[in-house]
Amino acid sequence: MFLIKRGIKREDKELLKFLRNILGCKPKNISIYKLSLIHKSCSITDSKGNKLNNERLEYLGDTVLSTIVGDYLFKKYPLKGEGFLTEMRSKIVSRASLNKLSVKIGLSKLIEYNKTSHSGSFSSVNGDAFEALVGALYLDRGYKFTQKVITKKILSIHLDIDELENTTWNYKSKIIDWCQKNKKKISFEVVESSVVNHRMHYVVQILIDEEPQEKAEDYSIKAAEQLAAEKTLKKILENEQQPTT
Repeated sequence: MFLIKRGIKREDKELLKFLRNILGCKPKNISIYKLSLIHKSCSITDSKGNKLNNERLEYLGDTVLSTIVGDYLFKKYPLKGEGFLTEMRSKIVSRASLNKLSVKIGLSKLIEYNKTSHSGSFSSVNGDAFEALVGALYLDRGYKFTQKVITKKILSIHLDIDELENTTWNYKSKIIDWCQKNKKKISFEVVESSVVNHRMHYVVQILIDEEPQEKAEDYSIKAAEQLAAEKTLKKILENEQQPTT
């Protein structure tokens, strides 16, 4: 199934240390985890000429992670409604959140990708690799084990759920309110869409009074809008705080 052979090699020590210290697990098949860290810009080729990278594992991990986080939040907040649970899940699995998480736990240091390539954006490479790692863990150890690792080793230790709960997420609503207050026209435009890692990928740009503002990208239009709104609002507030001459 995988090009990388089974067995522990000297160069695998760093990955094994990460899996043991961060995830608390011993892999049955190290090759799956190694593949989860190979970005498409560094794809390897099997004996039949097929290019292998972490895209398929990322697709699988995205589904598994969303289910685990959804179940975790459902149990943690028994009295909260669908809207709250959906927003909280979006905060946790957002590309920005997973990128930060990947860096925090040291996963970003293990990712193989061509830093000199301009064939695509690498802004989500860290978060994508985390999802691929979840996919690898699921294939290697099964759903129950993966669920236990994500909830006990990641959500409980490396993510401050209570802090996330109080974090502003609806930046789109905030920037719309700002524009209405200041009598400005705002629009959100999808300036690019493509299939990335077997999923639709969108780049959204904000325009205020038809003047281009910040751009952001994600796997859903809504998430990209939120990220673009956050970046634009931050820039606006910083400019407002600048002393006038």
